[in-house]
Amino acid sequence: MPTATLAPAPAELDLAELAEANRPTQLPLLTRIAELMSAAPAVTHLLVRGSLASGTADRLSDVDFVVGVHDRDLPAFTAALDDLMTVAGGALLPGWRDTIVADLGGIGFVFLVQHEGKLHQVDLYLAPTSQITSVRRKVAGKVLLDRPPAEITTAQIEQACCHVAELLGRPRSCTELLIEHLVLAVLLHKRIQRGQRFVAYAEWHMLHTATKDLIKTALAPASRFWGWYQLREEIALTPIGRACLADLDAAITSRAVPEAADVDAALDRVLRLTERACPNALDGLADAITAYRSYLELA
Repeated sequence: MPTATLAPAPAELDLAELAEANRPTQLPLLTRIAELMSAAPAVTHLLVRGSLASGTADRLSDVDFVVGVHDRDLPAFTAALDDLMTVAGGALLPGWRDTIVADLGGIGFVFLVQHEGKLHQVDLYLAPTSQITSVRRKVAGKVLLDRPPAEITTAQIEQACCHVAELLGRPRSCTELLIEHLVLAVLLHKRIQRGQRFVAYAEWHMLHTATKDLIKTALAPASRFWGWYQLREEIALTPIGRACLADLDAAITSRAVPEAADVDAALDRVLRLTERACPNALDGLADAITAYRSYLELA
């Protein structure tokens, strides 16, 4: 779904109520992403949720959307989303397939978008249009777009369900796991600034788990063992493997609730680990990672 074919944002995109109730610094970014999403003919619904919808946003708040996509178009729209967000949306990196968001019958993605000299988190939850009524019962939010979809057939609903299940069940590549580290580092800095110690603890553990997954994906892709089992037996057979396990050991023996310097050190460590164990994961991302680190320093 090339971005060049997108139509102008529809007149029915309703931002007035949100703007009247809440004028956070993220509002121009929210408007830009809303216009981008709503310009796609496949998009039938657009909801803003989270603190921007409730009027409790602060300068660190993410921009959080539910995007209803016609069941027929969901596979193509998902495939085009990275290009759409990086080329037209200002995202630095491809999206992270969100493993934190609640299961609402769709697929969550997190993008890091540059806006007015800062990195902002944009969460896009793609839901098949056939699931939107159910999603709206579960999610409190502001409706920005609600346009009648073309007829949805049973075959299209099944196709969308299969697409969601296949994508959620697909193993992540080294590049995707590296992007997960980059996104989690931004989230952790936000938790630390807000004093959200319990959430920081949980996401710090997620970061360590992503490091373990990156090592296994790079060095033992055919592993028969689940999770953290048999790491030394499988990985510590080569000098590279032993160095990677030393990095993992340094990660898991760090403090339980991180400080900002701990997150920065973990990011440096995983970038060195990636260059050592799976350098191809860095292909095409060098400029984006340089920009990312510059934005982090300015945060």
